[in-house]
Amino acid sequence: MQKVSSASKLESIESIQSSIRKSEKALAQMSEKGANTTLVKKRLQALRIGLAMLEKVWNQTPHHYTQADLTEARKVLIGLYPSIKDIYAKSKAGSPQRTLLERRIKALELAVQGIDDYLSNE
Repeated sequence: MQKVSSASKLESIESIQSSIRKSEKALAQMSEKGANTTLVKKRLQALRIGLAMLEKVWNQTPHHYTQADLTEARKVLIGLYPSIKDIYAKSKAGSPQRTLLERRIKALELAVQGIDDYLSNE
């Protein structure tokens, strides 16, 4: 994995943790309404795996995910890029939203890179 500053590591972990919290909240609200939660559950699982991979790479924290879990999570995380990048393109330069989106994109890219590195060493 590329060399990442301590500040970027912290921002990336916090960004994915924030995404996980938002997804958990969305899942709870959708479950309450009886809506289909399959996609949100899939994304939530992928975000959790992405976070676990960052923590594995940077903090040597063990994880319990299988190769199939990692492969699926990688696909889902990459699938999030287009919508986030669309929102980013519409956001105003210098806005807090744009900064948040930049961090989220970077965090997802690093998580995917962590998964790739882990899978290539398996």
